[in-house]
Amino acid sequence: VQRLLREAVSGTAPDVAYVGLNRWRILEDRGLTKPLDQFLPEDKLAAGYTPALLSLGSFKNTQHALGTSASTMVLYVNPDLVRKAGGSMDNFPTDFDGIIKLAAKIDALGDNIEGIWIDRHDWRFQSLLGAHGGRPLNEDETDITFDSEAGLTAAGLYRRFATEGGMSSMTQNDARQAFPAGTLGMFFESSSLLKRFEEGAAGKFDVTVLGTPVVAKENVYFPTGGSAIVMLTDDKEKQQAVWKYIAFVTGPEGQKIIVENTGYAPANKIVLDDAKYLGAYYEKNANAKVAHAQVAAYAGPWYTYPGTEGVAVTDLIAAALVELTEGADVNKTVTDLAETLRMQLGMK
Repeated sequence: VQRLLREAVSGTAPDVAYVGLNRWRILEDRGLTKPLDQFLPEDKLAAGYTPALLSLGSFKNTQHALGTSASTMVLYVNPDLVRKAGGSMDNFPTDFDGIIKLAAKIDALGDNIEGIWIDRHDWRFQSLLGAHGGRPLNEDETDITFDSEAGLTAAGLYRRFATEGGMSSMTQNDARQAFPAGTLGMFFESSSLLKRFEEGAAGKFDVTVLGTPVVAKENVYFPTGGSAIVMLTDDKEKQQAVWKYIAFVTGPEGQKIIVENTGYAPANKIVLDDAKYLGAYYEKNANAKVAHAQVAAYAGPWYTYPGTEGVAVTDLIAAALVELTEGADVNKTVTDLAETLRMQLGMK
């Protein structure tokens, strides 16, 4: 993105570019992205662009970008440890309460066994928040909203994972090694790591992927990582050529190529629904189908906090989540964090 900003100043920016799904807003904020609404087909759903997928590149009712690859937070499970703890994959808990109880049982299997783990990180917190129907910011991004009931419940899970489920303070790197090694029972992590975990666990256990539990009856979303494509040229003739390219990349044929080569979820629902595209791939990769279906149903923006303090703010969120896993009071921690962020971001 920094390179694109420099090139825009010098007049050498490309006509089209790929950027992170949580980064295109920086270009939009500088007025560099060209709206894609006029190019999109009238029946967007028939073309595979679900409202959830379109939301990845939309801001203030304008389509500035389209997703090209996507990942959301899923639950990786070691079925062997579940069975040893007296559980079963056929009767696996579908809510956080049940998952925490199961985590405690797995954790009790031995000193070298961990029941559950999730990173103390803004993206993971946003995922838990979205599962409860909450948002980190209001619609016009002028106020923090994670100090809502949904936010308090989502943040409270960090405390519960630790105090009730036995979650330890190991690092993300340790957790990413522990899971494929067979010493971590359940792991909330990005669906983009599926291939790595399956290969790492090969010969030890069969990795199972489940969707992140959905708590709310409406407004559920999962912040989505991955990449987006944006149009940067003002030239009308070039815009037609750029759109032709964007339509291919985000259409079923282009998405088939991306999925087969990266393992990321497609940003077009046709690829999921029509077996002629990825039927054979999903037959061999049942876990991928679960992860990819979650993206199509619940993909949503990975909120970036506005202003120059945006990155610093995510560090404050991570620090608060660490405090929660150490037993801090949920209401006080979340309320104090929200007030600190309002000050930091100039919202008060």
